[in-house]
Amino acid sequence: MIDAIAFKFQTGTQWVHLPERYGNWRGVYNRLRMWAVNGTWERVFTALMAQADADEDLGWAVSVDSTIVRAHQHAAGARKRGLRPANPATTPSAGPAAG
Repeated sequence: MIDAIAFKFQTGTQWVHLPERYGNWRGVYNRLRMWAVNGTWERVFTALMAQADADEDLGWAVSVDSTIVRAHQHAAGARKRGLRPANPATTPSAGPAAG
């Protein structure tokens, strides 16, 4: 089950294209969701981190690919609340300034 879940996320494939050797994709997906909801993944991650820390083998490498990170519309400068205030009224000048 864990190999099937790892394969899905490593390859980025759709659930329906999961190889048959992993069984029915719906079963794998449902197990993943069930483990996420009941906290199993959190407990596994915490235990693995504790073991790595005890072995002094804990290091972080973070990689972010900008093709999969999408900014929210407000990150692009959209207004967060209400309408923008109207521009102040401008009055035409009486003409060129006398020099």
